Amino acid sequence: MAVQQQTARPTTGLPPWWRRGPAVAALVVAVLGVELVLGWPALVGAVTQLRAPHWNWVAAAVAAELASMGTYARMQRALLRGAGTRISIRRHVATAYAAHSLSATLPGGPVFSTTFNFQQLRRFGASAAVASWCVALSGVLSTGALVVIGAVGGLLARNTGSWHTLVFYGVGAVVVAFGVRQLAEHPQLLDRPVRAVLGGVNRVRRRPPEHGHDRLLGFVEQLREVRVHPASFAVAVVLALLNWLFDALCLWLCCVAVGAGQINPVGLVIAYCAGMAAASVPIVPGGLGVVDAALVLGLIAGGLVSSYAVAAVVLYRLISFGFIIGLGWLVWLVIRRRQRR
Repeated sequence: MAVQQQTARPTTGLPPWWRRGPAVAALVVAVLGVELVLGWPALVGAVTQLRAPHWNWVAAAVAAELASMGTYARMQRALLRGAGTRISIRRHVATAYAAHSLSATLPGGPVFSTTFNFQQLRRFGASAAVASWCVALSGVLSTGALVVIGAVGGLLARNTGSWHTLVFYGVGAVVVAFGVRQLAEHPQLLDRPVRAVLGGVNRVRRRPPEHGHDRLLGFVEQLREVRVHPASFAVAVVLALLNWLFDALCLWLCCVAVGAGQINPVGLVIAYCAGMAAASVPIVPGGLGVVDAALVLGLIAGGLVSSYAVAAVVLYRLISFGFIIGLGWLVWLVIRRRQRR
């Protein structure tokens, strides 16, 4: 039967979906052609604006983006120092750049970035529990800071529904913080859940029910040693907010550099939050195309002419993606070379 099925296939050697490929390709080309024709005036205007930007504002935008990366590194440093682990700021900044480049450019980048960040913190002397806690909490703070900025932007834009969003996330943050604190002070509460989850995993892996139990509980016990001073945590929260605000400032300076400084700040913040929300959807590395479209549409909705919006977004992405990611990969290569030595 298998031989008969093989001989009954067409002799072209092409899979069935390939035979429909020319039609799909023609449809894509047609859509892109229509978009190019409709957007050609804006594209020409954007190129014209990019030919002669105000270079002093471009330099300020680069400085703002560097400050954004620096505040993220200092946020992690504040968390580690609050937990009793001191690492030089130079190492934190290098790790932040390299981890960001891994996250933004590789398929499944956040996984590689998290692993790299954890390994670097371990090499710097942090325990496994402290390193895991710092990586996880820095991600939570960063996401929460963006949500707060977006909610405040909605409030300033007189979106009454943002009150409910802000209150919801505020209550959620308090509940999560209280729960983490209780588990850190009473790790024995995790004994039964850990046994149940580990037992199910071991059954799937066909291993003894208690396999790995002592190691996992030892890790939980290490979490009990993590004590972050409230002042260090407050500093980390402020730095998480500054991380996004400096990045948004870079976008605004790019608007000024191409002659579009008249944009409403509230509209810019909302457009920026929309672009960063689009970046959280891992469709393509770096959100290429997705983030750009969201930013352009948001800036146009905020009152910019399409040509200015495209020019500002292209300049912003050249700085925040091209320059910062390239710098991060150079830092990663230096780190790898030193580790091999």
